[in-house]
Amino acid sequence: MALADLLLAADPDRERWVTSGAAMIVVDSLLHNHLHRTGTLRRFRAEHPYGPRCYAPGGCADLIRGLANRVDARAFNPTFPACFPRFVQFAMWRLCSASELDLCNGNRIDDRQRCANAACPIFPRCDRVVLCPSGTGSGILRLPAWPE
Repeated sequence: MALADLLLAADPDRERWVTSGAAMIVVDSLLHNHLHRTGTLRRFRAEHPYGPRCYAPGGCADLIRGLANRVDARAFNPTFPACFPRFVQFAMWRLCSASELDLCNGNRIDDRQRCANAACPIFPRCDRVVLCPSGTGSGILRLPAWPE
């Protein structure tokens, strides 16, 4: 994510840098688990464990690119490119990250049950898929929480 940020912010006159940074997508376990919990992976028949398949054709990165093609980022900032995959990926990450909005993650949701956070902005359209139905894990990597 740092490289994308550097390319986007370093020199706005370097068009290739900006274009490259805007197109970069980083899929970490937060994003993968979010796509799983919301039912997005299931809806697109793209279910897979977190890892290299996130970047394979039809994986998490492709799904985020597809979403970016449907969102005109200029509605948020007129200086943004219309299709801005990095912006969409970062917005999704912010929804999940404990250091940001802290909504859709294992800190707020018991992975053995469906999410019950009706105040979540995507709740009405979310499938609220259980991440670890047996409670023993599902092969999806869970990173430890940052110390308080």
